[in-house]
Amino acid sequence: MIYSVEKQFRNLVRYLEKDFGHGLDTHGVLFILGVQILGVGFQNYTKEQKTDLMHVALCTILEPYGYYKFKETDEEGWPHFELIKNLPPLAKREQLMLMKEAIIEYVIANDLVPVSVLRTPDAL
Repeated sequence: MIYSVEKQFRNLVRYLEKDFGHGLDTHGVLFILGVQILGVGFQNYTKEQKTDLMHVALCTILEPYGYYKFKETDEEGWPHFELIKNLPPLAKREQLMLMKEAIIEYVIANDLVPVSVLRTPDAL
């Protein structure tokens, strides 16, 4: 399972780096997803807005796991979420694996990348 998630995530990063440049990590992917979820495109965001975008992405990808629930969209178009349950205490590596797994599931469920991209062999 861990190998499969890592492989799919690396394939996703490799795919995204074609458009967004090399050096993407989990936070970079969350930022990209946050921009996509917000739906206003790339622009110059403040440091606080970048953090907010990653938070929006994190809430969105963890919603199917029952941790967050969409609450409303404010007058500026930003989605807001309600915390349903706290994440269990996880080691940093476990947190990272949960985020990667949730990202993969989100991009598949929303047809953001061709599934074949995630399944290509020898990514590791």
